[in-house]
Amino acid sequence: MKIHEYQAKELLKRFGVPTPSGKMVTSAEDAMEAAKGLGNPPYVVKAQIHAGGRGKAGGVKVVQSVEEVKQKASEMLGMILRTHQTGPEGQEVRRLLIEEGVQIEKELYMGLVLDRAKKRVVLMASSEGGMDIEEVAAKSPEKIHKVAIDPVAGLQAYQVRQLIFGMGLPATLVGKATKMCMALYKAYLATDASIVEINPLIITKGGDLLALDAKMNFDDNALFRHDDVNALRDLDEEDPKEIEAKKYDLSYIALDGSVGCMVNGAGLAMATMDIIKSCGGSPANFLDVGGGADAEKVAAAFSIILQDPAVKAVLVNIFGGIMKCDVIAEGVITAAKQLHLKVPVVVRLEGTNVEIGKKMLNESGLALTSADDMLDAAQKVVQLAAQAG
Repeated sequence: MKIHEYQAKELLKRFGVPTPSGKMVTSAEDAMEAAKGLGNPPYVVKAQIHAGGRGKAGGVKVVQSVEEVKQKASEMLGMILRTHQTGPEGQEVRRLLIEEGVQIEKELYMGLVLDRAKKRVVLMASSEGGMDIEEVAAKSPEKIHKVAIDPVAGLQAYQVRQLIFGMGLPATLVGKATKMCMALYKAYLATDASIVEINPLIITKGGDLLALDAKMNFDDNALFRHDDVNALRDLDEEDPKEIEAKKYDLSYIALDGSVGCMVNGAGLAMATMDIIKSCGGSPANFLDVGGGADAEKVAAAFSIILQDPAVKAVLVNIFGGIMKCDVIAEGVITAAKQLHLKVPVVVRLEGTNVEIGKKMLNESGLALTSADDMLDAAQKVVQLAAQAG
């Protein structure tokens, strides 16, 4: 789960991470009032969407008066902001962060992320703040410094010193940096975050450290124990199909292909997507209905797939173990009739009650294409999608 910059800063403040003063607003009038409450200019008007690269796309403006704040807010609210992370479709700006301007001496990068290979949370830092960390990693990997944190001992002060001196920063920053890094690590653990990123982390003209921007993502599987974090979810920033899938406890991720996929089991779903690609097609989604789904859940999954206008054909690939093939067949038939099916559907069933399931599909009166195995199913669905496209 992702949250906005202003929400991340509010969370981090609770753990002692210093951030600029600011306020989230949803109107130009409120933006001007927020600026008045910040004192003297400059002011920063920042678009709030779940994507990086906002500054390069025109989503961050520094202005010198409250009147300019109102003007920029009017221009930015409702605009479609397109960054390298939003894709060409962009994202509508519905919220702004009005923040005090600060004097910057130097920009740094700092972040916490789980390194699955090391099985450790890793604290990363770089002297190249304000840039995409992926770009720094590609062009100047030696400028990214990392320390792996022992889960029992926790982050140690000597590890922070390694980062500070590795970046070539003065020893006078060690105390402040240690305090900030400890606070970031505490926030990471306490909220079950998957990413905490400060980019840029700035050294001010006065020699202080300040989180000028903040990004936090969270482990969806841990949200059940964080009602306060879950309350920060902005549904306007999420795919409506993914929101609908969560209601039925379906694992759904929208992609950009033309072949809709409904599969049971994450491993089989990944294999299905791979074989579609190998046959020259492109999956429109990842969708795992799970092992214990009923006909209603299957019908809901089918409905969600068909909400995507890019879907030209659907592949239902089910291995019936706990999930019986006749249950899948019932769900497919129900959904197809309710939705007045207009796209071709290829069905490959194998496992428990497979003959019953196939009979139900054959006698349904629906225009369904059966397949004998995964390769046959993938070839047929890719061909049908190409014909429909």
